[in-house]
Amino acid sequence: MRQRESIQSASVREASERSIGSARDLRQPRALQRSARLLHALRPLPAPMSLGLLAAAAFLLAGCRHKQQTAYAPPPPNPYATRARTRATPPRPAPTLHGTPVPAEAEPPEDASRYGKPISTEVGLASWYGPPYANRKGANGQVYNQNAMTAAHRTLPFGTVVRVTNLATNQSAVVRITDRGPFVHGRVLDLSLAAAKATGVYRAGVAKVRIDILSEQRVASSADHWCVQVGAFTKARDAEKLKNDLLRKYQTAKVIEFPGPTGHWVRINPAQPDKRHADAIAQSIRPKERDAEAYVVRLN
Repeated sequence: MRQRESIQSASVREASERSIGSARDLRQPRALQRSARLLHALRPLPAPMSLGLLAAAAFLLAGCRHKQQTAYAPPPPNPYATRARTRATPPRPAPTLHGTPVPAEAEPPEDASRYGKPISTEVGLASWYGPPYANRKGANGQVYNQNAMTAAHRTLPFGTVVRVTNLATNQSAVVRITDRGPFVHGRVLDLSLAAAKATGVYRAGVAKVRIDILSEQRVASSADHWCVQVGAFTKARDAEKLKNDLLRKYQTAKVIEFPGPTGHWVRINPAQPDKRHADAIAQSIRPKERDAEAYVVRLN
């Protein structure tokens, strides 16, 4: 009995082993296929092919390293674009209050050598004027441009060309008379801002100068007109009082009172507008204000 049970148990185990083995045999082809593919991929290559692949890899690595070390060089600028920028139209100067454009830069000094020897010479104190006179109408009827090489003088005809030399620095410039002034005691010339910088008067404010007349505008005696200008008064009532006094004294003269940037002024136009009559009127006037003074001024 026990022998029979042993034989049956052995038969059962054998059957189980066969069934397990059969299942293993069913999975074995797939595993073998994967192993075969792996061995095929890892098999040693022929020597010539291996050397070729190594050379190609080295070439690619060298190329990559070369690109990393090369610096980027930007392309050169377009010459046509540069030319277009250099030929661009400069910006226009801004218009002034009177509609006349004022140049952004000062005019270059004029050459004095083309005028020859001076006609006459005057020595005195020169100052300069800018704001609040800039962009206002000057005595010659034109808008005052502080960047032009001009000056104001009380007696020289408009358009007269003079050379102004700073006696302290020996700087000089050629300017044209376009306005009247200065109306300050002891001064003979008022320079524009540009002329003051060219002669070294700008920083000093006032400097002793030599005025060489290079070209003077000839004015016929019949067309020569002079006046007397009195001021400046800090109070309008003082200017008005002097005007009324002069009207009673000089009944044939034209007397006007007008405000200016520095105060109030009185102007007397003699019935005979020559310099002799203007000098006589100026000597007879004694303003009460200490800073007010009578000046003989040419009108043309």
